[in-house]
Formats: sequence, C-alpha cells, structure tokens
Amino acid sequence: MSRRRLLIVLLLTALLTVRNVAAQGGAAATAQGFGGAVASVDWRATQAGMAVLRSGGNAVDAAIAVMAALGVVEAYSCGIGGGGFMLIYWRKTGDVVTLDGREQASAATDARLFADPESPTGDWLPLFPNRITNGNAVGVPGTVAMWELAHRRFGSRAWAELFGPAIRLAEDGFAADALFAEQTAYNQERFAIFPATAALYLSDANNALQAGNLLRNPDLARTYRLLAAHGADVFYRGEIAQAIVATVQTPRTVSAPPFRVLSGQLTLDDLAAYRALERTPIETEYRGNQVYGIGLPSSGGITVAQSLNILEGYPLGALEPVQAWHYIIEAMRLAYADRAAFLADPEAVDVPLEGLLSKVYAAERRALISAQPPSDVANFRAPHGEPERFQPIARPQRIAPLTWSEESASTTHLTVADADGNIVSATFTLGPTGGSGMVVEGYGFLLNATLINFDLDPASPNAAAAGKRPRSSMAPTLIVKPDGTAISFGSQGSAAIISNALSVTLHLLDFNRTLPEALAVPRLSQRNDGVTQAEESFIQSELGRALAAFGHVFSATDEIGAMTGMMVRADGSQVAAAEPSRRHGGSAAVLRPAH
Repeated sequence: MSRRRLLIVLLLTALLTVRNVAAQGGAAATAQGFGGAVASVDWRATQAGMAVLRSGGNAVDAAIAVMAALGVVEAYSCGIGGGGFMLIYWRKTGDVVTLDGREQASAATDARLFADPESPTGDWLPLFPNRITNGNAVGVPGTVAMWELAHRRFGSRAWAELFGPAIRLAEDGFAADALFAEQTAYNQERFAIFPATAALYLSDANNALQAGNLLRNPDLARTYRLLAAHGADVFYRGEIAQAIVATVQTPRTVSAPPFRVLSGQLTLDDLAAYRALERTPIETEYRGNQVYGIGLPSSGGITVAQSLNILEGYPLGALEPVQAWHYIIEAMRLAYADRAAFLADPEAVDVPLEGLLSKVYAAERRALISAQPPSDVANFRAPHGEPERFQPIARPQRIAPLTWSEESASTTHLTVADADGNIVSATFTLGPTGGSGMVVEGYGFLLNATLINFDLDPASPNAAAAGKRPRSSMAPTLIVKPDGTAISFGSQGSAAIISNALSVTLHLLDFNRTLPEALAVPRLSQRNDGVTQAEESFIQSELGRALAAFGHVFSATDEIGAMTGMMVRADGSQVAAAEPSRRHGGSAAVLRPAH
C-alpha cells in the first residue's frame, strides 16, 4: 500500500472513530481490559467512577461517584431527589446483595392520593401535567440512604472522597447535549411555573437551554458538600430535609400558573423514618446458569425470573427464530399479567412469591401457550394465574383486576466492576423525565414524582397507602455462569425495563450473542397489552416481518430503553458495554485496556 493511500485510510478511520464517539466527548460504547471498568449513559459520569477506581476504590465506591455525577448531567432522569435499587456481587464470597432505595409515601397517604379536589364527582387528576407536577407525587427520596447503606456494608474509600468528581462537575458546569436540551424543551412549561427550577434550567426569558449551553449548578455542589461532611443524616433529619418538606408542602410558583399545583403531605417525620433496606435477591436457574434480580417492591427480578421459568421448557436456540420469539412474546404476556395482579410492596401486601417462582407453576402457565398467536391477538389480554396454590403454606391473597399504573420512560442505569471482580449494577430515577418539576430551592436538585407509579384502582395490590413504596419495574440483573463468568446489566424505560433485561438474558444464554451485541440488537416489549411494542428497526427486520406474517401485531417506537452492562470473566478480564446509539449513545471505560 502506498504511503498516500495509507494516509487516506488512516484519515477515514479517524473520521469514523470521531463520528462514533463525538456525542460522548471521546468515550466509547464498549471497553475491554482489566483492573476495573464503568459503563453509564454519560462519559463524564463514567470518568467520575474511573477516577475513584484509579485511586484504589472498589466497585461500590465508584458506583456512588458515578451516581452522584449522573445527578448533575442526567438531572432530569435521576438524582438525590429520587430513589432506586442496587445489586452488588461480591466475587470472592459469591454473595449477591440487593438494596432497596425506593421512594416511600408519606404517613398521610391514602388510595385517593391523586383525586382532583375540584371535581364534584371525584375524578382523578390528569396524568400530565397535573398529577406529576404535584406535591402529592413526591415520595421520600431513597437514593442517599441507599448510598450510605451500600458504603457502610462494602465501601473502602472515605465517604467524603466519593463526591469530589460530582462537586467539580456541578461547579465547573457541563455542556448540555442534544438529549438534555430536548428534555428541557419538553418540560419547559412545567419548569417555568417554579422560580427555582426556571432559574436553574431555563433562560431569563424562560426559554429552554440549547445544546452546547454551559450549565452550572453551585447549589447542588454545596448540597454534595453537606452530604460529604455530614452523611445521610443532613438529608433526612437536617437542613436539606427541612428544605424538601417546605418545597413539597408549600410549592413556590409564579403568580398565575397555567394549572393548579397541589401541596403535598410529606413531613419531617416521614423523612426521618425512612430506611434503605437490604432485600433477599430473586434467584432462578436457567439452563445451568444462576440468574439473580431485584425483589419487591420492584417487579423486575420476579417477572424476569418467571418468564425464564416459562421459557425453560422450549429449546429456543434450536428453534426457528419466528417460533422462538413467538414463545418469548407469549411468556412475557403471561408474566406481565401476574405482575399486574399480584406484585406490590411486600411490607403492605401478602404476595405469593414462592408460587410465582415455582417451576411447577411455570409449567402450568407454559401449557397455556399455543404454537400460534392468540386469535384477535391485538385485543387479547392473558389472565393472571393462581400462584397461591403453589405456596408452601396456603394463605389468602389479594388478587386485583388487570390495571396498570402510569410509568415513566425516564430513569438511568450504570454498571461498575473493580479489580477484584466485584460488580455493582444500579438503576435509579425521578419517575417521569424532570420528576415533579420542583427544584429544592438553594439545594439544586429536582424532587421525584414516583408516587404516580401507584395504581389508581383502590382494589389493586399496588394502590397508594400510608408508608407504602410504589411498585417498580427496575431490573438490575446478574448472571453467574458455571465457569465463574459474571454478567450484569440493567435498563431504563419504565415497564419495558423488564422485557429489556429478559431479552439480553436470552440473547446471552440462548442465542450466543456477546454482551455488546445483546445490548445493541433491536428490541420488542410485550406487556400483556395485546399489541406488542417494538422498535421500528425490529419491525422492519426480517424477523419482525416474519412475526407479523405469523400473526403478531406491533406498534412502532423509536427506542425501547437504554442499557449498560458488565462482564467479568473467570480470568479477571472485563467487558464494559453501553448503548452504541440509543439516547445518543453511552460510555464505557476500563482501567487497563486490552491490546
């Protein structure tokens, strides 16, 4: 090859590389190597975690740093004003620990939480913008308590050190990307109602910021300093708690808001009583691999495990793709039917968990699946089963009609591994994009609106009640293979989070895809809605067209969630993977890259 031709090839390669990583500031979507790795939706958050790993921190230390940084650059999706779940895999002992930092309703909450006070017939408030932009939508945030519990159990670096990268990011500012600008524009009317929110995220004329605008948040930097110095106590019992309660109980709005913003009932006692909880992980065996997930009040781990138990009876990898994915769609339909009927906060509802996870019950549900799609599939809804018959001890159950809560497409997921092969997989949220729209004045963070995840039907196990945590779909998932390889991943995307986690599991264990491939393939999500939601790229694929010809009906969407994942092999090598293109692409990095 001539020198001139070689230079042209190198230039073209460089241009392609720049095109692939420009949206993430020079980061890549996949990284392989040793010594520790991070995958998140944003390169700045990924680098915050890498800095902690580089200083000798472990996976829990780095995960907290990543989450704090995401609270700056992904402020509409997550942050200390919300909550979430963490799955921690401690490689040396094989322990799997799951932490519940889900938001919690106030002690004054009842099933009529979202009734319209001005309706003479007791109608519900419309979801958008009234129900989400509402003090009653705000649950006690659980993120900070979850961080503190994780650090107390597993942290190796000083608590205060973990906030350094996020403090610098909030003080120095960051250039808003196109997605951040789109989300601001979407929330512009809501944000303009609250002076504290408008001052942070809108211009002087209440216009949405543009991509490339520098956004600084010195108030959040000060809040992180308070947390670094005083721990979670300042958040739940100190000055931050007082500011949260004032924001919820007496929302400060412009003089003539376009709709009424209702006051909430959250109190200082509600915040002081909050605890992040260690929960028993969900576990099932699938084709000789151990699969772990998050338990209630998240429905993620249970619904994924139940789907796998149903699908275990089919040799998916040996079937024609159309037949295999037909069975996958129908297994999702059955598992989501049980999700709606039975799953809720286990502190408030007696859930037939053992029955739902029983292999015998899975075989009974599998027998309901025909080799063909249901007749009139677009209008078909699978009935829930009777898992209580498979409980070791029979007890009465609350079975609800098939109702659905309104869920958000927001949220974010991150995965971290350290030099010892420990893994943290965490998903956290504010609920809808932009949360409640209310920034805590002087402290620089948005409050959640996750109580909208309660069902409106008072007969539902997921109806609102005092001190209750709303059902979630978050699904941090861990696979431990017989050779010791550990793979963990998770997603954002509301109720589709579950189908995303299931899809990646199947691609890894049945269809022999690599982790980056499993995250990148086109997705579908059947949530017992009759019509199956699918990405346009799936519908237009050969498989999508074949499934449609087979009788399945699809509704198109551009994207279904955004994921990150991590693989740690038995030899210690690591693969970190993020989305190559969804939500403008993610970011993965490894401490010692493989060459």
